[in-house]
Amino acid sequence: MNAIVVGATSGIGRELVRQLCSKRYTVGATGRRIDYLNSLKKEIGDSVVIKEMDVSKPEFATNNLTELISDLGSVDLIIISAGLLLWNSELDLEKDLDVIAVNVIGFTAIANFSINYFIKQKKGHLVGISSISALRGSGKSPSYPASKAYMSNYLQGLRKKVFKSKMPITITDIKPGYVKTEMVGDKDSFWMATVEEASEQIINIISKKSSNAYVTKKWRLMAWLMKYLPDFIYNRL
Repeated sequence: MNAIVVGATSGIGRELVRQLCSKRYTVGATGRRIDYLNSLKKEIGDSVVIKEMDVSKPEFATNNLTELISDLGSVDLIIISAGLLLWNSELDLEKDLDVIAVNVIGFTAIANFSINYFIKQKKGHLVGISSISALRGSGKSPSYPASKAYMSNYLQGLRKKVFKSKMPITITDIKPGYVKTEMVGDKDSFWMATVEEASEQIINIISKKSSNAYVTKKWRLMAWLMKYLPDFIYNRL
């Protein structure tokens, strides 16, 4: 089995590469920081094929994805883990545009390419790592949850499209809660999962070919509360 993880230099993406390789996948790992990818390949070995990629540059990213698929021969699973969170309570436009470039434009380019590839192949599995933040807006980073909501809705649209095609193509939207990564810093709480724990659950979700899932499982209740909590309460939190 061959897989590609887009955004594998750190955090969940990097750990997903490790865990997929332990399950005998050959994994194409991409990211902007080629030195991080080199260290990952040195750690794991020949079961990892690396390719530099900046998803905020869609033409560059999709060209490199084409080359990576050619290197692997074919691909059964593509996971989009690349994402950017910038705290922006001051509403700096450049920060918002940087987030959108990665989480909206870059995501769209990779997801669109992936589904067209799987349709041509007549099978495949696309996984998008969205966020629990997709459920409600945030005053500390307005563009981030908005971009994640876009991801979830785009994936739903693609799922509807492939459902009508009747091809064995699976599309999975995974919404992690708090995970101890570079983006969230060194916080610790009952709600915070380790990268290893979150990645293990994601691999399990992928194996079940689920359409939607929260990671870790404890976030299911929180998701329900976030969806239905009235604005006059949510805005005070």
